[in-house]
Amino acid sequence: MRPAQTRTFNDTLLAPFRLVGDPAADDVVMAVAQQQGREGLAAFMRYLGDLKNVSLAEQLPEVVHFFEQQGHLPRWTDPKKMAQGMAFFWKHETEVALLLGCYSLPYCYAAANGAQVLWLTERIKKDTYKRLEETGEFVFEIMQERDWRNGRNVIKVLKIRLMHAVVRYFTSRYAQWDSAWGLPINQEDMAGTNLAFSYIVVRGLRKMNVKTETNDEESYLHFWDIIGYLLGVNERLLPIDLREAYHLDRAIYRRQFKPSAAGKGLTQALTKVLQNQVPTKQLQNFPIAQMRFLLGKEVADLLEVPEVPLEDIVVRTSTRLPFLQFLFRNNTPDSDVLKTYLRK
Repeated sequence: MRPAQTRTFNDTLLAPFRLVGDPAADDVVMAVAQQQGREGLAAFMRYLGDLKNVSLAEQLPEVVHFFEQQGHLPRWTDPKKMAQGMAFFWKHETEVALLLGCYSLPYCYAAANGAQVLWLTERIKKDTYKRLEETGEFVFEIMQERDWRNGRNVIKVLKIRLMHAVVRYFTSRYAQWDSAWGLPINQEDMAGTNLAFSYIVVRGLRKMNVKTETNDEESYLHFWDIIGYLLGVNERLLPIDLREAYHLDRAIYRRQFKPSAAGKGLTQALTKVLQNQVPTKQLQNFPIAQMRFLLGKEVADLLEVPEVPLEDIVVRTSTRLPFLQFLFRNNTPDSDVLKTYLRK
């Protein structure tokens, strides 16, 4: 049973979760490492990164067993709300694409301890655009209702879960890893990331003055709760409604949001990618203005997102975000630029 009353999330609950990863997935990765070594893990990682390949035919018995044991939706799944959540995404597809790049991702980077994983693994800062494409591909894939009916999406989500476990395996063994940060990709950080793709998107739509219905917003959160469950997030860290999501977000914000070299570096790499995608040089400051507007001054400042006063005024006085209009106007050759986050 999921809790009937609104919960709050205090340090007593959250602190231990910084030392907890995903035991079921971690056991699988350890089995691959023991039986096939580093090269086997590298090959396994390539398999996990290919979301089109949902075959288990060439995988170890431990891997097959994991998919069999973990490949089911939570008992509290509401199929109607799940479908409504996907419909909510498609209704606001363009806006969500913008929010992923200008709000959700930098919001994650503001959690200083969690950002260390992305910084140390280096791929996000060296190949930022490709990493954003992969993130967008995952979001696009799991919004395909037919692939929930045929079971492919469950496999895709579980592959991402195992990918996290491989990253956790390697990162926890880095000499640079500081145990004060907690376990790499721990439960609190996973819960915060899940919020960034669900609750923070809802909050971003409101900031953009996009008219939404509360029932649709709640359904979108429910959909991402299901994703979080399949990704191995402890059910105690999955908010049952928007009110709980608010309390969980505020708790993680209070505990984890602070300036860090990792957060600033990741944000700088992201900003450069977004600026490089705008159709003309004259518009290059608009991604920065969008980011500052969505993040708010406090978070934007701790990430050192530059102030761009002129563009900031345009963004704040427009009823619709102007950068969005520029990128998606029909006569712009680069009109699909942000949609690359959602498509191959």
